[in-house]
Amino acid sequence: MPPKLDETQKKILKKLAERVKSIRKAKGWTLEEAGNGGNKDRQSIHRLESGEYNPSIIYLIELCRGFEMDISELLKDIDSESL
Repeated sequence: MPPKLDETQKKILKKLAERVKSIRKAKGWTLEEAGNGGNKDRQSIHRLESGEYNPSIIYLIELCRGFEMDISELLKDIDSESL
């Protein structure tokens, strides 16, 4: 069982979720289309976008490849100090 997240960690995941969803929608992609380039399935993208999933760094790197962006761009403005 994964460790329980504290409130700050939950806020970080929520911010990441909103960022991923915003990028996907700006590209005009469905959940399936967003997962295709990074070899992710629709369900995992949905869980990420809903803030229910704490992705690994490898997952994020692969997702960014599919989004054709650098991981620093994805994580821009997502840190605990800004919450």
